[in-house]
Amino acid sequence: MAPTDETGETGKTTTDGTLDQAVTGRPPKARSSADSDLTRSASGPEASEPVAAAAAGGGSGSGGPGSALSAPPARMPRWLPRALVLALALYACFQLGSWAFYQLVGLLINVLVAFFLALAIEPAVGRMAARGMRRGLATFLVFLAVLVFGVGFVVLLGSMLAGQIVDMVENFPKYLDSLINWTNQHFHTELSRVEVQDSLLRSDWLQKYVQNSASGVLDVSATLLGGLFKLLTIFLFAFYFAADGPRLRRALCSVLPPAKQTEVLRAWEIAVDKTGGYLYSRGLMALISGVAHFVLFEILDVPYAPALAVWVGLVSQFIPTIGTYLAGALPMLIAFTVDPWYALWVLGFVVIYQQFENYVLQPKLTSKTVDIHPAVAFGSVIAGTALLGAVGALIAIPAVATLQAFLGAYVKRYDVTDDPRVHGHRRYGEAVVARLQKALHHKKKQGQAASGEDGT
Repeated sequence: MAPTDETGETGKTTTDGTLDQAVTGRPPKARSSADSDLTRSASGPEASEPVAAAAAGGGSGSGGPGSALSAPPARMPRWLPRALVLALALYACFQLGSWAFYQLVGLLINVLVAFFLALAIEPAVGRMAARGMRRGLATFLVFLAVLVFGVGFVVLLGSMLAGQIVDMVENFPKYLDSLINWTNQHFHTELSRVEVQDSLLRSDWLQKYVQNSASGVLDVSATLLGGLFKLLTIFLFAFYFAADGPRLRRALCSVLPPAKQTEVLRAWEIAVDKTGGYLYSRGLMALISGVAHFVLFEILDVPYAPALAVWVGLVSQFIPTIGTYLAGALPMLIAFTVDPWYALWVLGFVVIYQQFENYVLQPKLTSKTVDIHPAVAFGSVIAGTALLGAVGALIAIPAVATLQAFLGAYVKRYDVTDDPRVHGHRRYGEAVVARLQKALHHKKKQGQAASGEDGT
């Protein structure tokens, strides 16, 4: 019969655990401090029912939901709310910065153009200031000269263009008669000027074009006003950059250590030299283009040849991307008033000269005045156009030249080995002889290997 304890249950351990060891042959399990306390409280004379119920609940299992011995629930880390708030704040700042940059990109481009314009006039302003003139007055005089030249040029071309348009309108019936006669002779038609004029005036596309032109007057006016405002903004920033150039450099250098100040001043000087060289190359190409087109206009007896030559030279060089087309449109229009075939001659010459300038003249002049490789100049113009459009094409070459000259001071260069292949002096005959010698040597090795096999 199995031994029992005081409660009458079989196989239960007593207080010292010896009975369970005697029956099962296993050592008694270690009891926790909570079980010992519950045992003592249950066996004591002052034990109460709540304590016994708590002991019974604790002994029934440690995994119950109401157990006093269960593990505490997991809590959120203290750093997680702060990290979420910081991430949201950074995202909001990024969105705000992107929106602000998108809204101010036009102003930033204007400031960039104004900065390069100030660098371009810096040599002239510096020479006048060195002779005792105030920088503000010197900058004003330089801008006044540029403004007077530009306004005079525009007024001269405007009056010339207005006169040519009046002449063209007056002579339009004669041009139409000559075109109709040529068509009737070559295509055996029976067209008349009256029929052609009636068909043109009654055509739907002409009426739609007139309506669209009338409705687009306000848009054109708004575009012109916006362009004038941008031009005024550029000139205003350029004036401040040129007039207060020394003060701007001092303010920039005051927040930098002495070593960095030297680098900033050297970069500024390089930018002035490269921008001036770029404008010099553009002016030289404008002179060459003007002379070439002046010769063509004189041969064709086109009126206003000197003014048209100046127009082609300046517009094609200083208005990027569309400058070539604007420069060639006006001479073609005026040549058409003399003879329609002259307009085709002018078009052909403009296209051919433009290719000559892009691939022959411009790379050579740019490489000498701005000191960059022709391929780099050509690629920088394409990249600038892709990034900033016409403005990027205008400032790409001086910007790349400045960056190349500034970084070139930090590139360590070595002496080139005295090898003819480096200088490209290896002639084709030498290469042929080298190939023959290599082939004979290879054939000799093959013969020696074959004789060794025969001997074995």
